[in-house]
Amino acid sequence: QVQLVESGGGLVQPGGSLRLSCVASGRSFSSGVMGWYRQTPEKERELVATITKGETTDYADSVKGRFTISRDNAKNTVYLQMNSLKPEDTAVYYCHMRSYYGTTYWGRGTLVTVSP
Repeated sequence: QVQLVESGGGLVQPGGSLRLSCVASGRSFSSGVMGWYRQTPEKERELVATITKGETTDYADSVKGRFTISRDNAKNTVYLQMNSLKPEDTAVYYCHMRSYYGTTYWGRGTLVTVSP
């Protein structure tokens, strides 16, 4: 069983930065595709960024050039560096993993609030 635990959310002013972390338990991390999603009460959960085991990355158009996803397989951790934050980035951010066998896992989420 894999557990994903996010951290790093909080309140930040527009234009500021935050780095989210997600630590995964279990042995599937290094072979899995990791991702970050976000959700607000008004919108469905949406993809923010993904990174494969080969470190190929993909981003939603709304965050390209501002967010960077990375992973450290030695630490079973995936990161999301968020720069130039905007109020519309306010959401609960969820860590996601799709294992080599296709099983998916979700973290419980961490709240990011961008407000003056």
